[in-house]
Amino acid sequence: MSDTEAPKTPLDPMSARPLYVQLADAIAGKIASGELAPDRPIPSENHLADDYGVARLTARRAAQELRERGLIVTVRGKGSFVVEQPVGDASEADEPNG
Repeated sequence: MSDTEAPKTPLDPMSARPLYVQLADAIAGKIASGELAPDRPIPSENHLADDYGVARLTARRAAQELRERGLIVTVRGKGSFVVEQPVGDASEADEPNG
């Protein structure tokens, strides 16, 4: 159904930012918006490569970047899943410590 298919963020091959970082940022945006929910799988490397028109190794590197950011966890034989994010990241700085 086209209702559930959100337009993909186009990647810019001429940008100084590597494609894998652009792809990781696009997926991180979907996680932040709730489009990719906690404890749910992200698309496979092959699917990401096809959807965004990049090499599979670029998609793999993007997944590695997301793991390093703490946004996903990969389970061997199962895939990569969105990590539950703490709710009050931004508001914690505003709260007094007393």
